[in-house]
Amino acid sequence: MSSCSIVTLMTRKMNSQETSAWPSRVLYDSMSALVPVIRKIIMLTLALYIAAGFAEIAGCFAFWACLRLERSTWWLVPGLFSLALFALILTRVDSDSAGRAYAAYGGVYITASLIWMRLFEGRSPDRWELIGAVICLCGAALILWGPRST
Repeated sequence: MSSCSIVTLMTRKMNSQETSAWPSRVLYDSMSALVPVIRKIIMLTLALYIAAGFAEIAGCFAFWACLRLERSTWWLVPGLFSLALFALILTRVDSDSAGRAYAAYGGVYITASLIWMRLFEGRSPDRWELIGAVICLCGAALILWGPRST
């Protein structure tokens, strides 16, 4: 469709009885087309943060097991691999600066640590830990997706 045809259609639409609803409908259609894209970006970011969190915690736990639980030093091999995987995954987060990606990751790390504690150590987080995790996740979301002036 040529630009003249688009202008003609727009002019006809504006001259019709639906003039007041026309701009909002175009804006709505444009925004609704973006929703699946935005949802996909958010889900990918969350998946990357969760994967990075568990990779880091697994790596750190390998050191904990070796040094505090007197497990074999062979635990350090998968631990080092897991920590390298963590670093690789975190670089895949879509962010304009490393500091912002790391800061937002902090909230996810705290939450993932509490999940790890429940799943692998058999200890349930108390209500204060859960409230703290929610606050951290809200902070992480604000850091990552909050409005920017530049």
